[in-house]
Amino acid sequence: MAFVSAAVAAAVPVLAAGFVGVVALLIVGTGGVVVAVAALYSFVTRFGILRWISLAVALLAPIIVVVSFVRANLLWVVVVSGVLAVVTVGAARIALRGSDSDSTMPEYSVPPPQRPFLIMNPRSGGGKVSKYDLVRKAEELGARVALLEGPEDIDVTALAQEAVADGADLLGVAGGDGTQALVAAVAVEHDLPFLVISAGTRNHFAMDLGLDRADPTRSLDALRDGVELRVDLGTVNGRPFVNNASFGVYAEIVRSPAYRDDKTATVLALLPDLLNGHSGPRLVARIGAIAVAGPQAILVSNNPYGSNDLAGLSHRVRLDRGVLGAVTLSVTSTREAVGLLRRTSVRGLSQDTATELTVDADAPEIPVGVDGESMLLETPVRCAIRPAALRVRVPRNRPGVRPAAAAFDWARLWQTAHRARP
Repeated sequence: MAFVSAAVAAAVPVLAAGFVGVVALLIVGTGGVVVAVAALYSFVTRFGILRWISLAVALLAPIIVVVSFVRANLLWVVVVSGVLAVVTVGAARIALRGSDSDSTMPEYSVPPPQRPFLIMNPRSGGGKVSKYDLVRKAEELGARVALLEGPEDIDVTALAQEAVADGADLLGVAGGDGTQALVAAVAVEHDLPFLVISAGTRNHFAMDLGLDRADPTRSLDALRDGVELRVDLGTVNGRPFVNNASFGVYAEIVRSPAYRDDKTATVLALLPDLLNGHSGPRLVARIGAIAVAGPQAILVSNNPYGSNDLAGLSHRVRLDRGVLGAVTLSVTSTREAVGLLRRTSVRGLSQDTATELTVDADAPEIPVGVDGESMLLETPVRCAIRPAALRVRVPRNRPGVRPAAAAFDWARLWQTAHRARP
């Protein structure tokens, strides 16, 4: 179906508009896309009036393309070909989709905990702890709960260690991914199960565990009817992370004091300097035998992200592959940015996996975003993976992990079609 739809999508303009019309369609349509993408890239890399002129061009370009097609009575041709193109992509992704077993981590039956200890941050996720009455519901299930009230610099590691000394046989967190990583490290140290309660803002770790992010109370079901997953834990200079450690552009943005108050404004204010190379130390990433010099951004993840989007930042299908994911991005021109955004070029983008990697710089310390928290770490920064280190307790009945969409690849599609023939 993918190949037939693609062929018909290409034939419709020829039959309806002729050769000259097709050339006009290609020139106007492709030109509009290139201008819009280039203008958007200019918007995030420029200051002042040039930034807003670029945004206006990016908004006007698709409007001009549509008006041109309407005046030439060719809009219906574009609509028909567009629908067929959507069918092509949909059919191709279904054909290339992996089996469900590729996204399923092994589950282990375990008895309910006898003395669970949960740490809850009432400020996390806009107050989800109180909104969903998590303290009362957890205590009804036999858990002891400690609220992170008062100063924000409460030592959650010490709190978890005290709970273990007092006989806790499960540690859990209702809070952000940074807090979860610290308590998870204590659980690993004492070989205790760890419970994630999806009460954070983004809940990336909870999403990749297949938990219900809309209703954090469902996470508590693991206390009475749970199963165990053995997942990996990442470390950066010895500090644990459950999601990722970021360097360069994103780490500099997270470091800004204004970031938490107004994320969008902070990103727009800092991106021009960062992308044009006027701020931050020069980085070198060593991923196994590969060295990447001067990237603007580096993302090191606990297991690789899906590869169906620009920088591999969708979600992780599994957390037990025993490798780090490494994405580096180096964009030095508008042409390279357009190529990456349109997926016609991979110049400037690398995606690899490794069990260890280092990030060095021409500075003794560099900012690093660890699970969204900013910190300064000594260089070289060393990242590693601890396979199957964390015993995560999850509800037996949960939404599960959505399989990653397959990347569109004509070569793989052709091979798949030939294998499917009787």
